[in-house]
Amino acid sequence: MTAMPHPNPRGLWVPLVTPFKDGAVDYASYERLIDHYLAFGVDGLFPLGTTGESPTLDEAEIDQIVERTVARAGKVPVLVGVGGNATRKVTKELRRLERHRFAGIVSVCPYYNRPSQDGLIAHFRAIAAETDRGVLIYNIPYRTAVNLSNDSLLELAEVPNIVGAKDSSGSIAQSLDLLQRKPADFAVLTGEDALHFTMMANGAEGGILAASHLMTQGFVDVTRAFQRGDLGAARLAWAPLAALVPLLFAEANPMPIKYCLWRQGLIASPECRLPLTKISDGLARRLDAAIGPSGDRGSR
Repeated sequence: MTAMPHPNPRGLWVPLVTPFKDGAVDYASYERLIDHYLAFGVDGLFPLGTTGESPTLDEAEIDQIVERTVARAGKVPVLVGVGGNATRKVTKELRRLERHRFAGIVSVCPYYNRPSQDGLIAHFRAIAAETDRGVLIYNIPYRTAVNLSNDSLLELAEVPNIVGAKDSSGSIAQSLDLLQRKPADFAVLTGEDALHFTMMANGAEGGILAASHLMTQGFVDVTRAFQRGDLGAARLAWAPLAALVPLLFAEANPMPIKYCLWRQGLIASPECRLPLTKISDGLARRLDAAIGPSGDRGSR
């Protein structure tokens, strides 16, 4: 790959949804979303994560999404989701995407086949060896059925271009231990939206938060307050967000988020691709009550 500066993955990152309409990717809505979040001053964009329904996309759609994200983002860094449970396929996909000028990748722990810690370490070393760009490791054991231990992650942190982790370990003890032991130049961004305040209060560099698609200004305010060391302001900004987050994950992500974005007019349809469908009528009513049918377009 063409050498690029390693990203400085700090602050608030939006793991972008992929809008669909009538079965096709709705690129007009997608670019409108990018402009919307850039206007709030988010720190980075992350296309092709699970929130972006990446397993349902074909190669041509992936290429278009990466190309359009990089072009639209300008100077805001982009981390692309490139992961899987077959190391050779992941490295092949990484090479295929090398022509695009993104800063780095977020790569999930191999799922379903449940590799050992040695296998996980070898997997991520192989991926990092394929690129000069930054690699963030995504640990989310309740989805992958394998937990990358902190010892293993800290061993991988010694690889120069493994620059951080998206931490969704599901264990607050494990997450806090990682924050205490990590090198200063290794970024921990929480992927547990409900723990954003807690993790930032304990030294996390930021978050990759699906919930920040909504009430974006509030998430920016929390992040900026912590960055300037103002715990009181962070607490005030977090209070209204804490009630919203559970609603957005009451049913399978990103169905609730897409529903809200559609109701707010930011995307043309709440459509997901199978096997995801749509939220229940009961949750729709609860979300309308919480956010409003026209919404606040992301403001607090």
